[in-house]
Amino acid sequence: MKNKPSKHKLICVQAGLAIAAVVGFAAAFAASGDARPVTASNPPVNDGLPMPGFEITKQNTAIVITDPQNDFLSPNGVTWGVVGKSITENRTVENLHALFKAADKTGMPVFISPHYYFEHDHKWQFEGTLETLMHSIGMFDRPHALTLEGFEGSGADWLEIYKPYINNGKTVVTSPHKVYGPESNDLVLQLRKAGVSKVVLGGMSSNLCTESHMRALVEAGFEVLVVTDATAGAITEHYDGYAASLTNFRMIASKVDNTRNTVKAIEAAFKK
Repeated sequence: MKNKPSKHKLICVQAGLAIAAVVGFAAAFAASGDARPVTASNPPVNDGLPMPGFEITKQNTAIVITDPQNDFLSPNGVTWGVVGKSITENRTVENLHALFKAADKTGMPVFISPHYYFEHDHKWQFEGTLETLMHSIGMFDRPHALTLEGFEGSGADWLEIYKPYINNGKTVVTSPHKVYGPESNDLVLQLRKAGVSKVVLGGMSSNLCTESHMRALVEAGFEVLVVTDATAGAITEHYDGYAASLTNFRMIASKVDNTRNTVKAIEAAFKK
């Protein structure tokens, strides 16, 4: 009798076949025409990765916006020195405004996942790198969870041009997330209770709260489209947060696209 191949050999063969399939897939895409990776303003073309796709459907799709707040999006915000360049280049403020307007026009549901720090949050015994930074500069600070004293016009407040859309009595504002993702707030609960299974995602900041929300929502079973020019990230001397997030958006989300195409898709879906 011939000896059966060992389990190790079978695993090696399977791994080799998988790698060959990926290489062949990429080569087929590259050979089919011009290739372009995803950018802030343009979706990818023939970039060697699958295109799962994302269809906006009226019955179960909603917009989720992370941190549309002054400390990120206003030139007077405490982080503008590091995020301002990315926001300006991506036209993030204008593109988020376009998503809000499209939702208002069509009746598409909108959920806001804000970032707030209260006085008790400053008593944490340990923090990550940018948690330490945010706490030290007073980012998103509010004096108390049970009052809006000092909220109006503060860094924790909404950017002024978004207020008519957020304060319209229809938009769902979730409880605050505390680090980056929605694991510490009720976003997933609110989406599930509203019958939402597909999310169009934008907001701030790209490689922190926005990416963390994308990851958590995907893990929770939602389809996610990331609007790549409706977000932005911190750029420092040594690091580009937006560039880092763009790679991960492409590799994890069902689809990445720009605001212009997304608004068209929203309007088309909600006319049906």
